[in-house]
Amino acid sequence: MASGTETGGVTGTQDKDYNLIWYVEACLSNALRLESYIEDAERGKDTEVADLFRKAQADSRKGAELGKALLRRRLNGG
Repeated sequence: MASGTETGGVTGTQDKDYNLIWYVEACLSNALRLESYIEDAERGKDTEVADLFRKAQADSRKGAELGKALLRRRLNGG
């Protein structure tokens, strides 16, 4: 929260864990969104833009995987 005081009392989840969950969801959502952007670029025969979006999509997938691994370790107590 903007005040910097929320530590899980409202949500039941500590901020850092909630932020990690949000990050993973944002990465996955971005990867999905980029799929339609790639298709749009391909329909327009713009391979340069399609390649850029593919790279961004790969980066989003990587971020999601890294976040999921960290979240998995933390939820398992390690």
